Amino acid sequence: MITYGYARVSAKDQNLQRQIASFIEFGIEKCRIFSDKKSGKDFERKEYKKLVKKLKSGDLLVIKSIDRLGRNYDQIIAEWAHITSDLGADILVLDMPLLDTRTKTETLVGKFISDIVLQVLSFVAQNERENIKQRQADGIRIARQNGVKFGRPRKKYTDEFISIATDYIQKRISLKTALNLSGAKQDNFFYHIRKIKSGKI
Repeated sequence: MITYGYARVSAKDQNLQRQIASFIEFGIEKCRIFSDKKSGKDFERKEYKKLVKKLKSGDLLVIKSIDRLGRNYDQIIAEWAHITSDLGADILVLDMPLLDTRTKTETLVGKFISDIVLQVLSFVAQNERENIKQRQADGIRIARQNGVKFGRPRKKYTDEFISIATDYIQKRISLKTALNLSGAKQDNFFYHIRKIKSGKI
């Protein structure tokens, strides 16, 4: 039997160390700890896929909490079944000792409780994700109502560029002269000419 650890955070600027430290304390070797810095919306994660390929019957997968495995209710249930039933490996959730499939051979009640807890926690994980998305959407809507603008800031044109563009639009100078004076490439120059003509400056 080999014990593996899997850690995940959603963003590259988030820290994995707390999860990894809990695995090391549990006795898992560093070389058997896999981690991803990617959203838990699905299981398309490079290190996670590597880990699952290594899992064999009798192995143990340790995760810190159920939402580190994923955040989609249906996918978590399906992935849990794939690991425990198809691959024959066990799963232990450190923050929720009831979620330990190693108890499944001991009592039917233990298996029943584990399944119920898994479904409840998987639902909670997805529900929290949807709540976060809703809060973000509400925040953006309120910010827009208050005049906050999102996206790339509009380019501020210099008086010199406006003068060159105006001379070109009014055919006082050639395209070649306009490009030389502005230092812009042709495609980029035409892009800004269109914006100036449309008044989006």
